[in-house]
Amino acid sequence: MVAVRWYLRFNLSYRDVEELLVERGVEVDHVTAYRWVQRFTPLLADAAPFSSE
Repeated sequence: MVAVRWYLRFNLSYRDVEELLVERGVEVDHVTAYRWVQRFTPLLADAAPFSSE
């Protein structure tokens, strides 16, 4: 989930996210990061607080 957050928050490329994860000992392909973003972004948007002010 942190990979999705990095991608959305910091406007990184999928390859940048891949590199950040590798630096932290998690080996994933940039395509995997892409799939995670596609899968979990709608869930994060639904869970985000909404302010009507």
